[in-house]
Amino acid sequence: MSTTVTVLTDTWSRRAKRFEIEGYAKILAIGTATPANWVDQTTYPDFYFRITNSQHLLEHKEKFRRICNKSKIRKRHLVLTEELLQKNPSLCTYNETSLNTRQDILVSEVPKLGKEAAMKAIKEWGRPISEITHLVFCTTSGVDMPGADFRLTKLLGLNSSVKRLMMYHQGCNAGAAMLRLAKDLAESNKGGRILVVCSEITINIFRGPSLEQDDNLLAQCLFGDGSAAMIVGTDPRPDLETPLFELVSSAQTIVPNTDSHLKLHLREMGLTFHCSRAVPSVLAENVEDCLVKAFEPYGISDWNSIFWVFHPGGNAIVDRVEERLGLGPERFRASRDVLSEYGNLTSACVLFILDEVRNKSKKNEQMTTGEGLEWGVVFGFGPGLTIDTIIIRSVPIN
Repeated sequence: MSTTVTVLTDTWSRRAKRFEIEGYAKILAIGTATPANWVDQTTYPDFYFRITNSQHLLEHKEKFRRICNKSKIRKRHLVLTEELLQKNPSLCTYNETSLNTRQDILVSEVPKLGKEAAMKAIKEWGRPISEITHLVFCTTSGVDMPGADFRLTKLLGLNSSVKRLMMYHQGCNAGAAMLRLAKDLAESNKGGRILVVCSEITINIFRGPSLEQDDNLLAQCLFGDGSAAMIVGTDPRPDLETPLFELVSSAQTIVPNTDSHLKLHLREMGLTFHCSRAVPSVLAENVEDCLVKAFEPYGISDWNSIFWVFHPGGNAIVDRVEERLGLGPERFRASRDVLSEYGNLTSACVLFILDEVRNKSKKNEQMTTGEGLEWGVVFGFGPGLTIDTIIIRSVPIN
């Protein structure tokens, strides 16, 4: 056992020296936050049909109950409460003009929730907030100018000279895309420290049932609210910063002939949602090609030998990809756990899963932050269909 530990220590020592030269970006801290309010998925159909005055739609209610049961989601955190919905009844009707009401809530609440996650990440990082040089903010909802990045700068007390980038309406692949962007920024700005915040609140997509649009019921079942933040930089300072993961490479691709498979449109009624039933199969058919192209330079082709941070768009997608790649149940355990406890958190989801992976690794006394494995992959997908693939490496757990 002592020989094995010595060899592993020597290997990580050599790697650390190599990465110090190559200057790979590293995740230095992660923080997550959710609204205090949460809903139980088993009782949510009763609440949803009652609050939207749709209890007479018995067939649709039963269908919604089946969708919720199959989702494998146990609970979801939501900013929306019964009190808020009662004050804003226009949110409860399927096709009622309500964008102004939704915007007023989102513009205020999205940066506030982002602040909670950012403060946790900054606390874990352990460095003065004045050392943050860049802020990248991502959210699906609440387009405004000045944007959520500007508001968060004020809420956190960041330097007025911090370099900001605001990204709206990117969809579920945005969390992986943020890792790609943070990597590029960190590696292009020596000594820079990038604060990345993904804050998602689903008020824009909430509305009562429709007799014609079945996709609407799926949306009401699937999405939850949450924010995640991370600090990214190169060349961590010894004894002052502790890296969690290394961002090795990134890729993005559009799956051909899938423009209409996953669509969200901003309308006067809010954000509409359409997801083709073909999405799980299409993703399963294209995942391996993305993996082969990404890992070929590193001589890796055993997908059970890496740890996975897979965006769980829905339970059917997770099942189909797992089966197609022949993965063991432990590979998607973190993704399934996050889906169960929070639902689909859009851009924030993969960061929640990264946090889950490193926390479980430490709790289970594994050797590395990647469930005892060295290589890993962050996998996100969104409208397009767009697929983001990020290769990451874990670091030793002290």
